[in-house]
Amino acid sequence: MTQPVGRQGAAEAVGLRRTLGVFDAVVIGLGAMVGAGVFAVLGPAAGAAGSGLLVGLGIAAVVAYCNAMASARLAARYPASGGTYVYGRERLGEFWGYLAGWAFVVGKTASCAAMALTVGAYAWPGQAHAVAVAAVLMLTAVNYLGVRKSLWLTRAIVAVVLVVLVAVVAVCLGSAGSDAGRLGVGLSDGGFGGVLQAAGLLFFAFAGYARVATLGEEVRDPARTIPRAVPLALGIALCVYAGVAVAVLSVLGAGGLAEATAPLADAVRAAGVPGLVPVVRVGAVVAALGSLLALILGVSRTTLAMARDRHLPGALAAVHPRFRVPHRAELAVGVVVAVLAATVDVRGAVGFSSFGVLVYYAIANAAAWTLSSAPLARVGPAVGLVGCVTLAFALPGGSVVGGSVVLTVGAAAYGVRKKVGGAAPR
Repeated sequence: MTQPVGRQGAAEAVGLRRTLGVFDAVVIGLGAMVGAGVFAVLGPAAGAAGSGLLVGLGIAAVVAYCNAMASARLAARYPASGGTYVYGRERLGEFWGYLAGWAFVVGKTASCAAMALTVGAYAWPGQAHAVAVAAVLMLTAVNYLGVRKSLWLTRAIVAVVLVVLVAVVAVCLGSAGSDAGRLGVGLSDGGFGGVLQAAGLLFFAFAGYARVATLGEEVRDPARTIPRAVPLALGIALCVYAGVAVAVLSVLGAGGLAEATAPLADAVRAAGVPGLVPVVRVGAVVAALGSLLALILGVSRTTLAMARDRHLPGALAAVHPRFRVPHRAELAVGVVVAVLAATVDVRGAVGFSSFGVLVYYAIANAAAWTLSSAPLARVGPAVGLVGCVTLAFALPGGSVVGGSVVLTVGAAAYGVRKKVGGAAPR
């Protein structure tokens, strides 16, 4: 006899709403990529690579492209929330899916804190932590009201940031202080190891390209939309990053860029247009808000998927019956990020986040490898897998050690749960 469905059961049975088309998906990807990373990561990357900065950017782009194509193929096959957590589980086994989800949630939670603190550092340096917490709470509320509300805000943010970046490029390249000789590509400053470290740091700025994959249940016609949106968003972001890197290098050079605390603001000041500095600061705040918005979306959807399989508390799997969002997961993520934003330092968060996300994409490439036995179809996943592992262990030692410890703790927790509770329900 069929049992009546109670209010709790009905709420949990509600699915996410498919509302995102190609343009919407590209905007979400750009909102995650064209964010605070380009305002902050060029300096540390130049410090690691020196004159090899553009080489590092190229390496990061190649690895990101391989990862993007692998994620797009997998997302078209498995259009569900959770991204590589789902792909790893379906293609490689439950443990690898769990490890990918753990790496993503932990790494991207650190990214959320870093973006929130970037908002605070640019908006009100003396009260950076308080502003960061306020930003997290505000954007969590926006996400709670539904993905369409988040999408409209992301569109506005992307538009503002692109205008600011175009202005920076135009001012720098058009100034009398611009010198193409400063773009000389070499490996002598930081060596090949420094270039790889720079590529790993720059990957932090690229890592939002597959955000739409984690929103797979909210995309219309995912088999068509996702494979088109992911590489398109990545291509646009690469063009923006390359243009900004060339423009800033032409004014500051690798040495000046490495020493800059606010690279884009310092570049426009060196270009002779100090009046643009406040605009760049506002652009950095808006960009960080855009990244934070997209990050909270992605982390909450992976949390939803892991909660459905009882790798995280099952209560986090609930979907709001009106707003059709994983509201409990979003609130939980918001609370954790707010606590981190109130307590941690932003500098270590970037490397830690990069390590976790590179592990996540390494598993994505391994999963994509299994989709086809054709040698040509496996070239991209193989390059992506090797690239992710190489860049992960080229990061600063503290990031590698910290990330490895956190992954080990996650793996141990999985082993204990399996031994005590058995297999997760599917």
